[in-house]
Amino acid sequence: MRHQIFTRNLEDEPQEHEQEIVLGAGCFWGVERKFWQLADVTNTSVGYAGGNTQHPTYQEVCSGVTDHVEVVKITYKNNQETLKKILKSYWEMHDPTQGMRQGNDIGTQYRSVIFYKDSSQLDLCKSSLEEYQSILTKAGLSEITTTIEPLKIYFYAEEYHQQYLHKNPNGYCGLGGTGCSFPE
Repeated sequence: MRHQIFTRNLEDEPQEHEQEIVLGAGCFWGVERKFWQLADVTNTSVGYAGGNTQHPTYQEVCSGVTDHVEVVKITYKNNQETLKKILKSYWEMHDPTQGMRQGNDIGTQYRSVIFYKDSSQLDLCKSSLEEYQSILTKAGLSEITTTIEPLKIYFYAEEYHQQYLHKNPNGYCGLGGTGCSFPE
């Protein structure tokens, strides 16, 4: 399956100079679209991770019985500055204090989660969480509920979900951040 923005196969393995990270921040349609706009992102796909069902379907994930999260797999040029930009965008695009929801989207599949692949990613994810929590605290907002976990397995979502908001520009996007931003 070809990506309609990046024109490469969704299932391509990262090149030698690339890395992947998997992020959940609510409905995966809007989350994926946000990452198309970042420099040095080279591929994205939407899928499911973090649960206990092999090869889940969208209907199964939405039922709440799989424990999977709607996530976006992001392939990027492998350097710390690019990952910092991805994490900055991630924190600012959604409200990481809402627990098992994002806005009107309610359920375990919408929880805020970062699935990392290696220890260098883990270190950056933890430090970005701490920095953003400091920003939220200064603004009088709640504690971050986002979990940071190792990626065990990623399942691609059905084809019609891939680049959904590119195919359906007026489609639903429930993303809404806290209004808090990292300093420039």
